[in-house]
Amino acid sequence: MQTLLEVILPVFLVIGFGYVSVWRGWFPVSGVDGVLKFAQSFAVPCLLFQAIANLDLGASFNAGLLISFYAGAAICFALGMIGARVLFGREWEDCVAIGFCCLFSNSVLLGLPISERAYGADALTGNYMIIAVHSPFCYGLGITVMEIVKGRGQGALAMTRSVGNAMFHNPLVIGIMAGFAVNFSGIALPGVIDDALSLIVRAALPAALFALGGVLIQYRPEGDMKAIAMVCAIALLVHPSLVWLFGGALDVPDELFRAGVLTAAMAPGFNAYIFANMYGRGRRVAASSVLIATASSILTVWVWLGILG
Repeated sequence: MQTLLEVILPVFLVIGFGYVSVWRGWFPVSGVDGVLKFAQSFAVPCLLFQAIANLDLGASFNAGLLISFYAGAAICFALGMIGARVLFGREWEDCVAIGFCCLFSNSVLLGLPISERAYGADALTGNYMIIAVHSPFCYGLGITVMEIVKGRGQGALAMTRSVGNAMFHNPLVIGIMAGFAVNFSGIALPGVIDDALSLIVRAALPAALFALGGVLIQYRPEGDMKAIAMVCAIALLVHPSLVWLFGGALDVPDELFRAGVLTAAMAPGFNAYIFANMYGRGRRVAASSVLIATASSILTVWVWLGILG
């Protein structure tokens, strides 16, 4: 109960504050869009840039963590896609969009603040390792499979261009790449720039959580409840269980193991809805899954934190 009160509820209270503020008309939807734009396109990329630029990559890199997390994610993508086809008879394009919901954990807006509150700011190395390849891996896999399923006959070059455009126009990916560039170059950031970044970074997670709540009010649960329940079960239970299994088999160090399991236990991010909306497929399932899984994760994350100790 102490974990629920001290670690999880503060995060979800900020989300709830954003939700209620928009619901009651205290804060306009257009304002939430602006806060979300600031958080997702500026503040969080600055946070990722600063964190990765200062990471000791040689000491912190662990292949076992990445293999366990992304092997689990890929399996969940396949389970969601096949489940949507076999259990619910959805068209293959819908199946890919539903599978993407099972693939894309909310590693930044939920994973970072909950991990920070649970284990401290100095224990986020594993989170940053996962986030560094999260968007490229998930979008790369999702877009590639969707393009194959749609059978557009674009050819390998056009498909590669589609994947590249989706990934490398993403501000989070740009911030990550810039952080790696600074890290590999060995160039130290001038103190005045680092201090300015720190000011923006302090606003990143609170702004992102508030905006997440404001955005969720727009996602009304509608129909397809069995498909939504499947997505929630795979995202909140199966993925972290797989990371636990693979991470244990690969002897991932405890601190990184916790980061992998806890990040895998996060609800689907609203990138899942963005992906579904991009192709006009499975949008109702994606939107409702983001909302219902985020609310459900209050309890499931509490359980995972208790198991992880």
